[in-house]
Amino acid sequence: MFTGLIEAVGSLRAMSRHAGGATLMVGCPPWSPELVAGESIAVQGACLTVVDFEATQFRADVLDETLRRTNLGQKQPGQCLNLERALRFGDRLGGHLVSGHVDTVGSLASIRMDGRDRVLNIRSDRETLLGIVRKGSVALDGISLTVSAVTDEAFDVCIIPWTWEHTSLHERRPGDPINIETDLIGKYIQRHLTAQPSGGLSEATLAAAGFY
Repeated sequence: MFTGLIEAVGSLRAMSRHAGGATLMVGCPPWSPELVAGESIAVQGACLTVVDFEATQFRADVLDETLRRTNLGQKQPGQCLNLERALRFGDRLGGHLVSGHVDTVGSLASIRMDGRDRVLNIRSDRETLLGIVRKGSVALDGISLTVSAVTDEAFDVCIIPWTWEHTSLHERRPGDPINIETDLIGKYIQRHLTAQPSGGLSEATLAAAGFY
């Protein structure tokens, strides 16, 4: 489990494809405490397992399924990667609960300035957009962000200068693929409501779900 607060920006040093997936060599700053083999780490929002670790790099295996569902397979050596170690009990939860299981890859449709901030418009499929609500949380490339607007085809997030400069977002250009993970709690609510008899959302269904 993660929080969507990026701890470091690493870089892809090498990717070797093989039957069933690929192996990534990721450059990173020194960690304290050090990474250990077997621990989980989010890379661009995808939960991977550290296979081995040296002072400034680690190796992780990626399954074909992960390559299909994320933008990791499209990364080139030298490109930035958002990194976050797994949440520990007692840590502050500054973002929101992020599982590290990317739902889909959206497309960065546009970037526009709003004062000092940037507004990113992300296009995605209808099923994913059903799990995104205005003022709700979403993880983009592993970054916990607040949704500022939603339409039938896309949604907006606002990026403050610090987040832009201290994550891989500063490399993004319109047309680039973006990993999307919708809010975990929202998924459970959506699943619960869709499992109810037809009739739509009502005070009764909300009460049954514990909202009253």
